[in-house]
Amino acid sequence: MKIAIIGGTGPQGQGLALRFARAGIAVALGSRDGERSAGIAAELMAKLPEGAAPIEGLDNAGATAAADEMVILAVPFSAHNATLEALKPGLAGKILVDIVVPLKEGDPKKVEMPPEGSATEAAQALLGDDIPVIGALHNVSATTLNNLDWPINCDILVCGNSLPARKKVIELVGALDVQAYNAGDAEAARCIEAITPILIRQNISKAVPFTHAGIRIWAPEH
Repeated sequence: MKIAIIGGTGPQGQGLALRFARAGIAVALGSRDGERSAGIAAELMAKLPEGAAPIEGLDNAGATAAADEMVILAVPFSAHNATLEALKPGLAGKILVDIVVPLKEGDPKKVEMPPEGSATEAAQALLGDDIPVIGALHNVSATTLNNLDWPINCDILVCGNSLPARKKVIELVGALDVQAYNAGDAEAARCIEAITPILIRQNISKAVPFTHAGIRIWAPEH
């Protein structure tokens, strides 16, 4: 299996590439600059243990084409819609996993949701119903992802209008040794994406004695 990570040269994309490759899932790392992507892919491979799946650096269109089915979008929200417009023809027959959070410009402790309600819903509206969009991996610290000595310290909430696509993404995310939960249709992304700036606020607060926090769904003890 090979997945694509678009915007894969950023911190979140690099961390996910490392984690998926270590789990045995090949990665096509996409960037606007294919040469830069190839260089970063080589650097990432040098960090992985022997036996890891390959990470290949390509431009965004090439990475999308290389994916068997799953394409993860990890660009800044400012590039979200333009990137999807450019890649839309290549996404036919594939699932888009949108991890983008529309953080407010100049203040990452807040969100500024698009008119559709969330980045996930904006992507679905732009791509149309024939290309399933699944929101996931919004609340994971990039620093945690990039440190392979640390376990991922949170659960993953997965949402989107296609239940079969949701189930496939839950299975994919499970390869990272985390618990993923079905959070419902795409409208749930309004809540899930909005958790990220709350976590950012906690992680940068001097009153909180930790950083890189995540969220977990706890079962009751009774």
